[in-house]
Amino acid sequence: MTPQTDTLHLPAHQPWFVLRAITVVGIALSLFQLYAAGIQPLGLFFQRPIHLGFILVLCFLIYPAFGNDRPRGPLGWLIDGILILCGAAVGAWVPMNIDIIANQVFPRQIDIWMGILTIVVVLEGARRAVGLGMTIIGLFFLAYAFAGSRGELPFLADWMPGILNHRGYSLDRVASQMTLGAEGIFGLPLGVAATFVFVFVLFGAFLEVTGAGKFFIDLAYAATGRKRGGPAKAAVIASAGMGSISGSAIANVVTTGAFTIPLMKRLGYRPAQAGGIEAAASTGGQIMPPLMGAGAFLMSEFTRVPYVDIVLVSIFPAFLYFGVVYLLVHIAAVKQGLTGLPASELPKVRQVLADGWHFLLPLVALVALLVAGYSPMRVGFYAILSVMAAASARALWSFAMTGPTLPGFIALCRRGLTMTMQALELGARNAVAVSMACAVAGIIVGIVGLTGLGLKFSAMMIAFSGGNLVLALLLVLLASLILGMGLPVTAAYIVLIILVGPALTAEFGVPLLIAHLVVFWYSQDSNVTPPVALAGFAGAAIAGSKPMETSVQAWKFAKGLYLIPLFMVFNEEIILGGPVPLVLWSGAIAILGLVAFAAVLEGFLFRPMQVWVRLLLLPGVVALFWPDLRVEIAGALLLVVLLGQNWLQARREEVAGPATIRPSGKQQQS
Repeated sequence: MTPQTDTLHLPAHQPWFVLRAITVVGIALSLFQLYAAGIQPLGLFFQRPIHLGFILVLCFLIYPAFGNDRPRGPLGWLIDGILILCGAAVGAWVPMNIDIIANQVFPRQIDIWMGILTIVVVLEGARRAVGLGMTIIGLFFLAYAFAGSRGELPFLADWMPGILNHRGYSLDRVASQMTLGAEGIFGLPLGVAATFVFVFVLFGAFLEVTGAGKFFIDLAYAATGRKRGGPAKAAVIASAGMGSISGSAIANVVTTGAFTIPLMKRLGYRPAQAGGIEAAASTGGQIMPPLMGAGAFLMSEFTRVPYVDIVLVSIFPAFLYFGVVYLLVHIAAVKQGLTGLPASELPKVRQVLADGWHFLLPLVALVALLVAGYSPMRVGFYAILSVMAAASARALWSFAMTGPTLPGFIALCRRGLTMTMQALELGARNAVAVSMACAVAGIIVGIVGLTGLGLKFSAMMIAFSGGNLVLALLLVLLASLILGMGLPVTAAYIVLIILVGPALTAEFGVPLLIAHLVVFWYSQDSNVTPPVALAGFAGAAIAGSKPMETSVQAWKFAKGLYLIPLFMVFNEEIILGGPVPLVLWSGAIAILGLVAFAAVLEGFLFRPMQVWVRLLLLPGVVALFWPDLRVEIAGALLLVVLLGQNWLQARREEVAGPATIRPSGKQQQS
């Protein structure tokens, strides 16, 4: 199989020596990370600065000063050359001076200047790799630190409400806070990116290069292709599988969508509908265990809950999300009278498994090692080794079966080495954006800790919501959407949990882990919610549809993203556990409520629904959230009766044959 590579950030007009430099630096970074993950763990003031130095050099090589759409030119080379040298200096400074820095009472002036330089290059790197929004937010928080009677910008204090005022801090104090301790740029967010996140991104790169992505897509097609709307259902399942590899909604769209969206259009889905379905399904990859993007690792560090426990409690909510998308896809297919693909055009499950069963072994090894209690970083290291071992064993077996020769063996070794180098480079390139986002998030975390902004924001949140938990969650949702306009979901999650997490837990009584899960789920909405729906825009590009129309469709199919966190809050036992009957009851009403909501949304389940039925279903769904068992039971009974009636009517019409009621053409296009 031809190795898959990601050329998204490598413009065609990059000179050959830049491409070679990117390859060398990327491979060196990946090897450094593998050494630290599996051979010799390093202290945080070695691991994090060195990682950041590599990432900054790679960032300034990949992203030219004036954008990817034109050559650098002499001025661009001057700027980027200086920044590359500065990035290397930033990575080397703290490790080379750690003894002096650790033992001094007051920072040296040279340390202050290096701190300022680190802040500048991090903000510029984030502008290039993540977007201008991330840099602006970082600058906003820095300005907030300087705003106060003792700060560098005292006049800004007059612009802030009284609750947000503070004493203000000097440039020296902020620079040392950001770079000479574990509460700024080299703090927890970058620490997670430099350890757990990188090694699993690299694991995904090895899976991708060896062909695991195609294996999961083919398996999904073989399982669902003949059903109604088969390609759309395959998109849902394939995106769940790809989510274990890429951890990125947009990456899921462009990989699985390249196959699924054209087939959906061919079967009769409208272009915007096809792109929206793929975007909604791909967004689920971010909440799909075991990787969950970078969220599971960050959550584990913030909450001190073992990573494997977060993975286990996230399985059922992820199942609910993909179940809702799958159901909405099925309803759309039935309403539009769509059929599946003929068997002759589909791969066979047996053949797909025969060709790619070895791709399942690394995932099995990953889960087994997590359950056995290994640290996530060590698990990622061994998972990468297992991918290499499985791919090598399969290649050697095929080689042995086709008549081995010495030239053939040499060619096989060269191909294996080439794919390994490609995976090492791809993993490093894929980690640039998340590491830069986490570095700026470190600035935000440091400023929040320095100024006490988190407690002030919590007080504002309580005041605006009036102590009502539903309104507070709505505020979190709106804040996540606003942040999502300028930040990737991981960065939005970090900023949000720092600002609203204390209020959700201390003032509203939401358990710590559930608060993090809710904020993390809501942070995904910028992928599918207009006006900024990045996964929806990617789906529109492949489908050839209007971006906003596609985003509306993605928002429609991703409704589980908003409802399932509410179930977590109001039915805590589905996350935290409890008596078995209560857990089973909460799981059952969660499924029932989501099915009913999908039916209300589409006006169709087993057959078209009358308006009065849809109106009655809504209070039944609301009742399932009520913190009273009797109300929950009443709501569940109402939903069962109404949905059961819809099923019985559909059965009668099916028996009646030709008299079956069909939705109108207008409904078909809804």
